[in-house]
Amino acid sequence: MTVDQDLTARVRAALMGSGAIREIKMFGGIGFMLNGNMVVAASSRGLLVRVGKDRQQEALSKSGARPMVMRGRTMDGYIYVDPPALNAHALKTWIELAVAFVQTLPPKAPGSKPKRAKGKQK
Repeated sequence: MTVDQDLTARVRAALMGSGAIREIKMFGGIGFMLNGNMVVAASSRGLLVRVGKDRQQEALSKSGARPMVMRGRTMDGYIYVDPPALNAHALKTWIELAVAFVQTLPPKAPGSKPKRAKGKQK
C-alpha cells in the first residue's frame, strides 16, 4: 500500500491544535500519534481510526466505515473509513472521535512497546 499524500495532508491539518502529534510510518501509511498512542493512520486504503471498543459498533454504522481486519482477525477498537466517505466534515468528525478516545488513555513513554506473553499461549 502507498501513502495517500492528499489524505495525509488533510489529516495533518485537522489535527492542528490537538496536542503534540508525532508521525510515524505504519500500516502502509502514516500514523499520527498523540502522547505515544495512535489516533489515526492515513493510507491509500483510507483512514484507520482508533475509536475504542465501546464506540466501535456505533462507528461501524456510519457511512464508509468498515472493521479493521489484520491477518484475518478483526481488531477491536479500530475501524477503517473508505476514502470516498472522507469529505471535510466527515474527516473532522472522525478525527475528533479518535482524539477524544486517545485522550482517555495513559501516555506511553517514547520508544515503549507493549509487552507480549512469553511461551505458549493457551
